[in-house]
Amino acid sequence: MSFSRIRTLDEYNAAYQQSVEHPDQFWGDIAEGFTWRKKWDTVRGGEFSPAGTSTWFDGATLNITENCLDRHLAQRGNKLAIIFEPNDSKERHTRLTYREVYEQVCQMANVLLNNGVQKGDRVVIYMPMIPELAVATLACARIGAVHSVVFAGFSASAIADRVQDAGATFIITADGLNRGAKQIPVKSVVDDALQTCPGVKRVLVIEHTGWPVTMQEGRDAWFHDEAQGVAKACPAAEMAAEDPLFILYTSGSTGKPKGVVHTQAGYMVWASFTFQNVFQIEENDVYWCTADIGWVTGHTYLLYGPLLTGSTTVLFEGVPTYPSPGRFWEVIDKHHVTAFYTAPTAIRSLMAHSVDHVLAYSLSSLRVLGSVGEPINE
Repeated sequence: MSFSRIRTLDEYNAAYQQSVEHPDQFWGDIAEGFTWRKKWDTVRGGEFSPAGTSTWFDGATLNITENCLDRHLAQRGNKLAIIFEPNDSKERHTRLTYREVYEQVCQMANVLLNNGVQKGDRVVIYMPMIPELAVATLACARIGAVHSVVFAGFSASAIADRVQDAGATFIITADGLNRGAKQIPVKSVVDDALQTCPGVKRVLVIEHTGWPVTMQEGRDAWFHDEAQGVAKACPAAEMAAEDPLFILYTSGSTGKPKGVVHTQAGYMVWASFTFQNVFQIEENDVYWCTADIGWVTGHTYLLYGPLLTGSTTVLFEGVPTYPSPGRFWEVIDKHHVTAFYTAPTAIRSLMAHSVDHVLAYSLSSLRVLGSVGEPINE
């Protein structure tokens, strides 16, 4: 019996018991629900300990984007995959179907290939929370490049540290970003970082704000120029189960940031399983995680988890208090969000404001509330 979807407490207790007593059967049954190029020889290997090395689904090959996109096209091609809500509430939101995301990912993947990115290369992504960020991340995975998303609020020195540590040779960025009332010249920050990163050979720039930027000849290129006439279909690279999928750096609060490597198969199965069961997502739900993709919560519960399960995910560029403290509730009302996942930091930023900002909107669509990162204030 597969426990890929747990709906009752009795099912949870049974799933927990099987996961402890027969873990290979438990995870193997769940993994059967994914698309594989080649099935695994063993479900688990090695030793899960500080001194050991654990492996998952050894012998299997796959591509995670085929599980995020391709396998949904027949039944869900016209279903909304991403709802983008911009920083400025006066700007029009964008809705992308699974087919549209697939085509954009494939086109960007071809652009990366045309610019010399190869399987195994490290690509740093430093971008605002816009659809192109999700597309760039998946495009790297499509061709087997290892993506490393850096939160687009970090300094030039923080970018440089991560570029150097990861051995990145390629960067994807944007001209600028608006976060609340702040304007951040993203491309200029990257330019400053690359003064100490001679290993970076190419910078691909997304036009987002329209602000003027300095383009270094021979190194920098506009994505819209590179994408002219480029095909919107791209074969997915065949990846081994334990090949790296992405490197994500810790915050550095306890010392030098550490690059945590997440591999293909184990991450895919875990991200999908936890997303679907923690949030109890149904086919027509609209799910919103407010985390930035630059953090692991954003990777797993804004991008990969929702897309692996064929769900609709909201991508929000702004902040909770701009242009008013009612922004979150406006977005929930506007897009009929059914599951909302945020953090105590965001909640605290709203606690000083009147509850009238909440009551001004209908929250009747909400069914699931989630909080992540730390305990909520009493």
